[in-house]
Amino acid sequence: MESFRKVIKGWLGKVLLILFLTPLALVGIEGYFSGGKSEDSAKLVNGQEISKKELETLTKTFKEQYLAYAKGDETLLNQSYIQNKAMDSLVARTLLLQQAEKLGISLSDAQIEQMVAQQPSFQENGKFSESLYANYLRSVGMTSQALIANLRQDHALKMLTSTFVDYALVSKLDIQQIANLQTEQRTLHLASIKLDEYKKNIKVTPQEIATYYDKHKNSFKQVASVDVDYVVLTPANVAPANTQVTDAELQQAYIAFVDAQQKNIQPLVKHILISADTRSDAEAKKLADDVAAKIKAGMTFAQAAAQYSDDTESKAKGGVIEAYQKGVFGDAFDQAVAALKSAQVSAPIKTQYGYHLIETQAAAIQLPSFEAEKPRLMAELQKSKSANAFSDTVNSLNELVVSSDALDVVAQEVKGVAVQSVKGMTLSTQHAVLSDANVKVKLFNEDVKNGDRNASSSIQLGNGDTVWVKVRNYHAAGVQSLAEATPRIKAKLIEQKAIDAAKAKIQASLNNFKSQPAATVVAQSKIAFESAGVFTRSQGLKREVERAAFSVPAPKAGMWSVTTASLPNELVVVAVSNVNKTTSSALTDEQLNELSKLYQQLRGQQELDDYTQYLKSNAKIK
Repeated sequence: MESFRKVIKGWLGKVLLILFLTPLALVGIEGYFSGGKSEDSAKLVNGQEISKKELETLTKTFKEQYLAYAKGDETLLNQSYIQNKAMDSLVARTLLLQQAEKLGISLSDAQIEQMVAQQPSFQENGKFSESLYANYLRSVGMTSQALIANLRQDHALKMLTSTFVDYALVSKLDIQQIANLQTEQRTLHLASIKLDEYKKNIKVTPQEIATYYDKHKNSFKQVASVDVDYVVLTPANVAPANTQVTDAELQQAYIAFVDAQQKNIQPLVKHILISADTRSDAEAKKLADDVAAKIKAGMTFAQAAAQYSDDTESKAKGGVIEAYQKGVFGDAFDQAVAALKSAQVSAPIKTQYGYHLIETQAAAIQLPSFEAEKPRLMAELQKSKSANAFSDTVNSLNELVVSSDALDVVAQEVKGVAVQSVKGMTLSTQHAVLSDANVKVKLFNEDVKNGDRNASSSIQLGNGDTVWVKVRNYHAAGVQSLAEATPRIKAKLIEQKAIDAAKAKIQASLNNFKSQPAATVVAQSKIAFESAGVFTRSQGLKREVERAAFSVPAPKAGMWSVTTASLPNELVVVAVSNVNKTTSSALTDEQLNELSKLYQQLRGQQELDDYTQYLKSNAKIK
């Protein structure tokens, strides 16, 4: 514990990388904070600022989550919705933290120190490791003070929210009713009546279509869509290029490989820190000069680090800074590292932490021989030449497409290529070529919305192919006109009239099921029922059929409860002959306990949301 306190108070506690903060992953924390005071405010919540940096960071996090659902296609994202969701989350978090402070929910410094020191990820051989802790701080770009402040806030938030989520009251009656609903079994008999025959003589008038349109305009909303022509060019469409590789090209490629490897070598960086925390700047400077003189006189850098350095993490390791990154100690330190030759010791370098003596050591590297790399270089050069040949062809064709504003020039120049068309393409349409994000940007940009119908320049697809597109028609988002909606309305009205006609034909039989034994009605009616089996909710029935089956009351002995469900071009007669409500008693205590936990979490989350809305309604947010 004492070593943990020393780390907090030492130079490492002052280090702050210029990286944005990542979500804390220490104890299940999911907070997002900026490391210091923001330059401007995105929102004020009861006078407390939410910075634009916080909003930007959380918006980015949400965006990455939604991108995963959209398989990386950014065109499918509603950017304004994501930003609003991030802002709502930050406002809610701020209000809950303010409430936690009012209620006195907090941990002391000693409790937080103990909590962090006991984390297995910060321990080595069962003891707190300053090195592991320091590496964690570097990885998330935080100071120790910022970490502790965030831990205090996050723990307070967790305690307050868990009061709702983990302790919501749930009655046994609630759980029993839910169990009954989920386990109830119904024995079903289904009959299918096809609507084709009923549709043959049905007529729909223009007035009926117009009346339906006026009453249901909101149901005819449409997203933006385009009618588009496109032509695709693949490397297979282009004649093979000359991919012969000369010895001179191989030698040049090997030299470039060696240069790149050497540039990527990171030197080992060591330092001796003479801190000004417990001494004046002049005293720190004099001591740094004295240590530099001792090294020049023969003392090794490691000996000097062990004896004089104030960096508790590196002094026992010869002054080695593990995982050195630019920006940790400032520009002056980084410039000295870049300027030093291997094994050369710098003059004292002043930073915000004190004075540093720096030594670098070139890392040893084993480079493969030319002969060992030759096969790989040969393959890369051949691939590059093929790619260049394809690129040259694309560039040549692109000039023709753009200058003529036509796609068929590609088909004329390259055999096996044809112009294709798609109507009603939307952002969410799945298409082998046009669903590529780079293509959709061309199809739905502002120029197209404003009337641009020119052929696009070449667009490279994710698989390496190239496509040109030309929008013929753009259909704006909004409500369809009566003319556009007429085919759909006509089909819908015909369908409904056919359903009504089919119902009218069997209505007498449906009525008989209410008063007569099922066997009698089935024998007298012309409805051909088939036994479908025993079902519970969410067991594979079509949604409309399931709703119908579980909406009717349990039948009396020998009777059926009967209703209908409408499917495309089909009327389904749904009959329930038996309802078994005793199956919930077969649930084990463990299953009931799991059901209780799930319901408690759902109810607790709803109560937390209600509480947050209450806080918002009484807050000053601007």
